[in-house]
Amino acid sequence: MSMNPFLEKPMNLNCSFKDWKSIYPKPYNKYEVDPYTKTRIILMNGTEFEANWFSHQFSRHCPNNDLRREIALTRRIEQQQQKVISVLKPANESILEHTISYEQLAVDLTAILAQREPDCYVKAALDFALLEDFDHLYRYSDLLEMEYGTKSEYLVGHYTEIMPGRPTISEHRYPIDNIRRFVNFDTADPITKLNISIITAAEQQTMNYYMNIAGFYCSDLGRQLYQEIGLIEEQHVSQYESLKDTRLTWLEDLLLHEYTECYLYYSCYEDETDCYIKKIWEEHLEQEIAHLHKAVQLLERFEGKCWQEVIPNGYFPELLRLGPNKEYIRDVIRNTVYLTSVKEDYAEPCELSSDASFFKFQEALNHDVCSVPSHKTIEKIIDENGEDYRFEIAPHPIKELSNRTCDNVCVGVV
Repeated sequence: MSMNPFLEKPMNLNCSFKDWKSIYPKPYNKYEVDPYTKTRIILMNGTEFEANWFSHQFSRHCPNNDLRREIALTRRIEQQQQKVISVLKPANESILEHTISYEQLAVDLTAILAQREPDCYVKAALDFALLEDFDHLYRYSDLLEMEYGTKSEYLVGHYTEIMPGRPTISEHRYPIDNIRRFVNFDTADPITKLNISIITAAEQQTMNYYMNIAGFYCSDLGRQLYQEIGLIEEQHVSQYESLKDTRLTWLEDLLLHEYTECYLYYSCYEDETDCYIKKIWEEHLEQEIAHLHKAVQLLERFEGKCWQEVIPNGYFPELLRLGPNKEYIRDVIRNTVYLTSVKEDYAEPCELSSDASFFKFQEALNHDVCSVPSHKTIEKIIDENGEDYRFEIAPHPIKELSNRTCDNVCVGVV
């Protein structure tokens, strides 16, 4: 039977505080770790960052100090959880190697959420951004092969293909075109609420990583590539967060955050292959169940609502299990690679008027195609090696993107 965290007995929150030894766990061995263990770590790092970011925003908008003290308690525990997760990454794993795991997570997580998503509008948003993260994996992988001689196919365990998606140059859109309609959470399927919450946190973590790491990278081309893709990740965060029901109160949203964390830690625990890290997921799940019960108490105390008004059932739906999605991604490429977004909807550039905001923004940002970092990266490796770097199980599904000796800058633009 599925787990219901609302029916579990919570631990005492004050028993959650860690000492310095327990805050600094043993990192994984980058030569032996399963790729999906790495992606689970990145996912939960982002989930804890989202929990902390939300809690701080809540505190900044809350006039009641009693309530602010209550959420400060759980926030501190979640800060410690994040510290534990973030240092599971070993010191000898480079910025770019770690980035490959970020993009593998973005690709396979988005594909899995899209395949289980019952809301067609939310699924379309997931499929749309999926092809952009898929292309980012290709661009970073070529940079890694060119600068370090490391083939990303081994880092991703051959689970995820590496080839062009929607070309990054075509992904830059006028800001108003990244906002979607919000979903009515009163009628939405529980898995839709979870999907939106999960993907928003994951993309936000990627955006933050690229925003902060660009200045630490060792080459000018790499720094520029992180800048460019970081801007696209901001668009993804804007898209996904706009799907969330804006009518939720702060305390209703807090409950949903804690429920999502419980769901993800339980999913990670069930899916994890590394026994050492599995114990961390189990410990954090126990703590999050206590956080969830605290959120239930706060919702009842300050708004007079029961948790069933936000999450009617409480039992976890299908758990999240990370794995390969090669054929699904190829199918999405075939059907949607040419799309761009126009406010709340999607269209191909050929369907837009010549004065559309998409073209104006492309001209402002990408008028000098030769200076676009994502394009320069592929052109440089082609100049040096005669072709780009890929890992494909079959020919590329789009003819225009199958040429390995020339980077296509027209698909999704013209």
